[in-house]
Amino acid sequence: MGECCPPMDLFRSEPMQLVQIIIPIESAHLTVSYLGDLGLLQFKDLNAEKSPFQRTYAAQIKRCAEMARKLRFFKDQMLKANLPSSKSKRQVDVNVDDLEVKLGEFEAELIEINSNSEKLQRSYNELIEYKLVMEKAGEFFHSAQSSAALQQRENESRHIGDESLDTPLLLEQEASTDPSKQVKLGFLTGLVPRGKSLAFERILFRATRGNVFLRQAVVENPVTDPVSGEKVEKNVFVVFYSGERAKNKILKICEAFGANRYSFPEDLGRQAQMITSVSGRISELKTTIDIGLLHQGSLLQTIGERFEHWNLLVRKEKSIYHHLNMLSLDVTKKCLVAEGWSPIFASKQIQDALQRAAFDSNSQVGAIFQVLHTQEAPPTYFRTNKFTSSFQEIVEAYGVAKYQEANPAVYTIVTFPFLFAVMFGDWGHGICLLLATLYLIGRERKLSSQKLGDIMEMAFGGRYVILLMAIFSIYTGLIYNEFFSVPFELFGSSAYACRDLSCRDATTAGLIKVRPTYPFGLDPVWHGSRSELPFLNSLKMKMSILLGVVQMNLGIIISFFNARFFRSGVNVWFQFIPQIIFLNSLFGYLSVLIVMKWWTGSKADLYHVMIYMFLSPTDELGENQLFSGQRTVQLVLLLLAFVSVPWMLFPKPFILKKQHQDRHQGQSYALLENTEESLQVNSNHDAHGHGEFEFSEVFVHQMIHTIEFVLGAVSNTASYLRLWALSLAHSELSSVFYDKVLLLAWGFNNVIILIVGIIVFICATVGVLLLMETLSAFLHALRLHWVEFQNKFYEGDGYKFYPFSFALLDDEDE
Repeated sequence: MGECCPPMDLFRSEPMQLVQIIIPIESAHLTVSYLGDLGLLQFKDLNAEKSPFQRTYAAQIKRCAEMARKLRFFKDQMLKANLPSSKSKRQVDVNVDDLEVKLGEFEAELIEINSNSEKLQRSYNELIEYKLVMEKAGEFFHSAQSSAALQQRENESRHIGDESLDTPLLLEQEASTDPSKQVKLGFLTGLVPRGKSLAFERILFRATRGNVFLRQAVVENPVTDPVSGEKVEKNVFVVFYSGERAKNKILKICEAFGANRYSFPEDLGRQAQMITSVSGRISELKTTIDIGLLHQGSLLQTIGERFEHWNLLVRKEKSIYHHLNMLSLDVTKKCLVAEGWSPIFASKQIQDALQRAAFDSNSQVGAIFQVLHTQEAPPTYFRTNKFTSSFQEIVEAYGVAKYQEANPAVYTIVTFPFLFAVMFGDWGHGICLLLATLYLIGRERKLSSQKLGDIMEMAFGGRYVILLMAIFSIYTGLIYNEFFSVPFELFGSSAYACRDLSCRDATTAGLIKVRPTYPFGLDPVWHGSRSELPFLNSLKMKMSILLGVVQMNLGIIISFFNARFFRSGVNVWFQFIPQIIFLNSLFGYLSVLIVMKWWTGSKADLYHVMIYMFLSPTDELGENQLFSGQRTVQLVLLLLAFVSVPWMLFPKPFILKKQHQDRHQGQSYALLENTEESLQVNSNHDAHGHGEFEFSEVFVHQMIHTIEFVLGAVSNTASYLRLWALSLAHSELSSVFYDKVLLLAWGFNNVIILIVGIIVFICATVGVLLLMETLSAFLHALRLHWVEFQNKFYEGDGYKFYPFSFALLDDEDE
């Protein structure tokens, strides 16, 4: 934020204040602009009862919206022309009024160019089709005329050679035919889409009852349709008909099928002349269109160089007037009154911005800044950086913190990647994740300015979360001693050796300890032995319970600090203390037994101990006893657990009722020092529903909270067993891919099979273990934080601080 700001504190949100600013109307625009540059004030809407059209600056917003529409039109035109908008090195400051005029001129010129270009392009496409019709139909007429002349010559020669007695009679009959009764055939030419040509031919035949003659010729290349402007495959057709009724039917059918008709001269000389004329017009139109496109390209290039600057300016103006509409007009109509939330540390910066705005706008009166006292809940504001912001977003996806309650993101930075790593423990897979994350971080500046896909955008946004997840996975992988499921003796030799050659395939009974205990992590000798799975099951299950109890205790301890911060002794004595007693009387005791069993090497059955602690608390423990006086301790803990339930349930509602009565009795006889302020406090107080105390509602709420905690203590502890389950699943999947794919391919002593096996192993590792398993472990760690950890102290019913800031305009869609 700057040197004037205090150091970042994530544990509680920034202290906020409600401020009122009285701004002279002549400096209002510049004042709001400077506050937008500062980005530390969230305006309250003081005109909420007015519609957008009734507000003071509705006309200015309409102007900005119109300019934004023109800019969107320019952007669409640049995208069509494949011209990217580039930032010019030399930006000239432009007035909004001048910009409005300039945008109008550019839009009118561009619309005219587009209109002329569309007309020319349509004429050009029509001439191209006309030329095709004349070429294809001319070929048909030429071939038909040639075959007719040839046939006539054959008939004449046959007639001369085959004279008989009947010949004069036939000639006499032909000569007697009336020329006026001869049938006159007409024809139409044009193009029809190839996909419709068969249906076109069938409809023509049916409509005229077969009294047409149709010829079609295929156009080799797709042609641009003059109407739609799209490339379409077409056929040239010539249809011969007899009579005016047939012609009308054919015209209607052509119109229905989207067939473009063109006139065609019968005379061959006229055809050649028309083709020459059309070719000349096509070349002229092509030249004219190219000149128009060059002019359009240069105009769009000019717009593109200043587009980003203009777009930002228009969006700023629109945002300024939108926030000016939130301000209420003073009675004198010479001042605007603004109210809003700001962090307390920002008071000096806001006042400096107000002074600069008054000076720069040559205002004779400066803005008045004052802090208001209110009972309204302030917004929640955490100052984060690029590292902590992704962890804060994980928490806020569940709910925004109440004003100044403890922020779980502080602990999530460590606990979230650690719990993920417990389920994803493999230092080989962790290294792969680390390399991928380092690539994203290394190209951070370049990738942040690019448009990424949805999945890539999420991965890039959480790159620092994934970085810690990878580092913790390497750490837990070293503890589990797994590198793609393969153990290594990294920290020394194994502490055990085989008593005989068959011991590795038997049980651990064949192993004898010959060296000191393996210094760090799991001894590699456990991997591959028959007792590996029972041993790891026991280890990871107990470890999951320990981690769960520690994290749930952390959540309850944070609730104590919340209660102290908000000065709520009721929550300390009747929520924190009974909760910590209940949880640790049962599951804290179980955690102590687990540690004692590891420490002493006892063979006590902890299942039996915990079950009979409830069923038969007075019975002797026998061989399951871990320390002297254990039965007495269990009885005391059981009694404490039973006492803590009514301790949580009953006292708190009665104490809250008494506090409410005392508070209202005191208020009844209090002096009204400031009538306006008192009314404001009371209105806010009643607005939040605290005016009437419903004892039954409070008691039911407390009962639900108590039942939820008691049952949740059991279910949440069991929920942490997912750490064991997913860790085991990840380890076994990794082992299967290694043994059944890679080693199996190696055993064939064939290079091709080995290469195929390596490819399958890499694909399975990346697809299943590095993508699906990562997502699965991420979601389970998310659930453990949202449900098991945060429900112990986190209310999450606040609302976020959204300051008016021009820096946020780049992230918003128009």
